[in-house]
Amino acid sequence: MAEQHFTDETDAPLSALGIWRFWPLRFVLFFVVLTGAYVGCGLLAGVVPKKLPIIPVDLSRPAFVLLGIAIMITIYRLLVRWTEKRGTAELAATRAFPHLLGGMLLGFAMFSGVIAIDVALGGARIEGFAGFDGLVTAFSMALLAGVAEEIIFRGAIYRLLEDGFGTLIAIVLSGALFGLLHALNPGATLASTAAIAVEAGVLLAAAYLVTRSLWLAIGLHIGWNFTEGGIFGAAVSGGKSHGLITTVFAGPDWLTGGKFGPEASLTAVILCVVVALVLLGVAIRRGEWKPLRFKLATA
Repeated sequence: MAEQHFTDETDAPLSALGIWRFWPLRFVLFFVVLTGAYVGCGLLAGVVPKKLPIIPVDLSRPAFVLLGIAIMITIYRLLVRWTEKRGTAELAATRAFPHLLGGMLLGFAMFSGVIAIDVALGGARIEGFAGFDGLVTAFSMALLAGVAEEIIFRGAIYRLLEDGFGTLIAIVLSGALFGLLHALNPGATLASTAAIAVEAGVLLAAAYLVTRSLWLAIGLHIGWNFTEGGIFGAAVSGGKSHGLITTVFAGPDWLTGGKFGPEASLTAVILCVVVALVLLGVAIRRGEWKPLRFKLATA
């Protein structure tokens, strides 16, 4: 029997991959299809519930968010199966619960740390309980953003860039793209764009790298966003939120993040970089760091 050569990311011979063995083609396909699906799912969850005359928004929106999440995961799985001829181990159900829960707790702890530091430095003030209004919406949108953006940016963009260029360049380029796309958000500045690229781009890539699973990054993304907007009522990437707690921010933008929100603050950047370096250290010890290289085709 003739020997078959398999790649390090598929379980199919190169001949079965056809033109899709060229990762830049997969990169374009994944980015266009998944981004389009995310926009559609965002409209589905954000607009349609408001148009339903009978069902309260707080009941209908979570249902549409779950539908959007199912659509995103299904499309990603189909793209991987079609172009890479493999299953999606990075979305394995066996690791979903522990990684999701761990990531959400880490995200909660990290953003709570940002608020604690800002309060200590005089950049934020806690004014008390603000009620439960908006809590379901905040969690629903954090859920959709966490799943969809991690599938796009870590599952597709980072993973394919790493296959072509190695870990370092993949972290830099995927983080830069993540920051640039957030430059379109309300209140965005050059500083907020750089902050998102450094803190979120590097941190979430490290969360994927240390586990080779998307679930930890998804959980971390959800936990951070929900704590920021749903608990402390801060702006989430420029978007207004109503949280359980009323938090008033006052001070220089480097401390408060300005209109974009606390994730654009120096406090958030430093904290996220420290945690990212810890995760990267663990990943390196596990042998997950891929050296610099340049290749166009899976080999």
